[in-house]
Amino acid sequence: MKLFGKLYLIPTTMGESDPMDVLPQTVRRTIEVIDHYIVENDKTARKSIKAVYPEKKQSELVLFTLNKRTETSEHNDFIKPLLEGINMGLMSEAGCPGVADPGAAIVKLAHEKGIQVVPLVGPSSILLAMMASGMNGQSFTFNGYLPIDKDEKKSAIRHFERLSQDKNQSQLFIETPYRNNKLIEDLLQILNPSTHLCIAADITLPTEFIKTMKVSDWKKLKIDIDKRPAIFIIHKM
Repeated sequence: MKLFGKLYLIPTTMGESDPMDVLPQTVRRTIEVIDHYIVENDKTARKSIKAVYPEKKQSELVLFTLNKRTETSEHNDFIKPLLEGINMGLMSEAGCPGVADPGAAIVKLAHEKGIQVVPLVGPSSILLAMMASGMNGQSFTFNGYLPIDKDEKKSAIRHFERLSQDKNQSQLFIETPYRNNKLIEDLLQILNPSTHLCIAADITLPTEFIKTMKVSDWKKLKIDIDKRPAIFIIHKM
């Protein structure tokens, strides 16, 4: 029986922070012995690998780039080393691969081929925001990005607010960082004053900001998280 390599899901930091502050030694040990990777961006992946294990020779790295422009037909080529018995690493641009990340397609393919998938511990902005929000950790949903269209966005916000109340389920979503401040304006205008809103920005970084308040209280503050990665959570009790 032919032995396949293992696909290691390797987390990264979520910004310019010391990897050893947020990543366990398991990640360092894994990067030490793996030379083949599937990554979102060649340059940032090399930087992440060097930060975790400076001794790694960059010339020995074999990187396959997976992003929104990658054709599905290329995925089989990416996993050829695995089928030949070589261990590979899958890395996200930030945080944990496979969660709100194009790498999920590779993980799915690995399972279909009978390849063992090994997830490593690391920071997830979704879970860390939920942990720190004080909202319902027993039942929550991550909804990805809200619609760009103004009317569709308004409908989505109201829909998620109703869901949070009807199902007692916290609703999480994200926005392109340069649109964060506009989204906050929309949320404060559309949501019920009694609805709880958590804004969690720059998670795990020195500039980390996490706060949960009622919408009525948020309206009393001036907040600026322009171009800062953020998670938004709403829950109408």
